[in-house]
Amino acid sequence: MVFCKSRLFALVVVAFGFNLTSVAQSYQYFRLGNAGDVQTKPVAGFALMGGGKDLDPAFKWLCERASGGDLLVVRHSGDDAYNPYIKDLCKLNSVSTLILPDRTAAADPKVVEMVKNSEAIFLSGGDQATYINNWMNTPFNDALNDALGRGVPIGGTSAGLAVLGEFIYSAQGDKPDDADLSSPLAMSNPYGPRITVRRAFLNIPLLKNILTDTHFKKRDRMGRSLVFLARIVQDGWSAHPREIAVEEKNAVLVEPSGAATVVGNSAVYFMEVTEAPSVCRENQPLTFRNIAVRRVAAGGHFDVAHWNGTEGTTYSLSVVDGVIHSTAPGNAIY
Repeated sequence: MVFCKSRLFALVVVAFGFNLTSVAQSYQYFRLGNAGDVQTKPVAGFALMGGGKDLDPAFKWLCERASGGDLLVVRHSGDDAYNPYIKDLCKLNSVSTLILPDRTAAADPKVVEMVKNSEAIFLSGGDQATYINNWMNTPFNDALNDALGRGVPIGGTSAGLAVLGEFIYSAQGDKPDDADLSSPLAMSNPYGPRITVRRAFLNIPLLKNILTDTHFKKRDRMGRSLVFLARIVQDGWSAHPREIAVEEKNAVLVEPSGAATVVGNSAVYFMEVTEAPSVCRENQPLTFRNIAVRRVAAGGHFDVAHWNGTEGTTYSLSVVDGVIHSTAPGNAIY
């Protein structure tokens, strides 16, 4: 162990990895691979991962777009467990994990430099309320958008996916965790204190006008997602918002052109609002009709840029007095 007191840094070197933690600041940084930065030409793209067990094909796709450069994992808390997992999958100069627990960490110039030196970025799961509270409108947030502007590919899982679209369920209501915001509860009162939607954490033109949601069928999130879409319309943000809802152990790999491929073992739901909600008011059950749905199974494709496709199953959903009705056989919602 080498300790440099004058710089207030601790440096631990183990094999080809090291942990760099600023005593003066609250971030942590763990790097596995070559210590020196390399500059390669990344290929833009977006890996939308639905949470649960990590998908090797999705990470390999993201890694390949780094072109042998440096991949940065960003977390609000936790450890560097992603580093060896990704390094074993991919040929990269390095894999690093950056832990940013607060706004002070997200304002550190060294953090901004780490983002600038990355050829791929992955936002891990967690609680998106902490991402919005501690990262939004910080120098780190600006650096992420600068990286996207340079064509750096980005991926996210669970909460990391939730913040990729323009519209974000921010989980900032009267409880910090969204785990028990059930679909029936949300549909019973679209303006309840738990229903909090934000916008524009990241500037991804291809994902403008889109809400991204995760753990979708596993946690029965269809109803509450329809509430978020209704609120986006009712609050005047968009007349026809869209949604990409990804099931656990699934991912959507999106090219800059908008060509998307579903990987995993389940399905992804591409939804679009066709008309304004009839009833979307405080303390009244939601009534919201004719949301168009295309369910695309693993191996299928969809054009995000033009919002169309020929694969999968199409049907529509309506919410009447807080209850979902479907045109699919058997009134199936998923």
